[in-house]
Amino acid sequence: MRYQKIDTTYIVRLDPGDELVQCLMDLAEKEDITFADITGLGAANQITLGIFDTNKKQYYSRDYKGCYEIGNVAGTLSRMHGKPYVHLHMTIGNPATEECHSGHLNKAIISATAELTVRTVAGTVERRFDEAVGLNIYDF
Repeated sequence: MRYQKIDTTYIVRLDPGDELVQCLMDLAEKEDITFADITGLGAANQITLGIFDTNKKQYYSRDYKGCYEIGNVAGTLSRMHGKPYVHLHMTIGNPATEECHSGHLNKAIISATAELTVRTVAGTVERRFDEAVGLNIYDF
């Protein structure tokens, strides 16, 4: 991972073998980012996407291996128990195989590159687990 800061925004480049979620956690820890909006695109060859079953209050995940374009990755970086918490959704596709998948991002290993924009916001947003919903939600 390489990055530069311009005003309150980090421009991030991921390289082959980088794991997207972990790189963002590392960036947040190193730069003391407490809240940010994240967007990006790129290419990955090992991806784990999930879906939350609201009735069972449980995540289900699926692994994808192969040649995939990251059409979009979007989400937020906040804090939970004082530590970085990355919440991302990703859409991946391969026009050659007519595949397109989307969901909550658990893991993405970069195959070529990824270009991310991390826009920081002054202040801290914490999360807490909400029993009724079954998710870690913003705690205001």
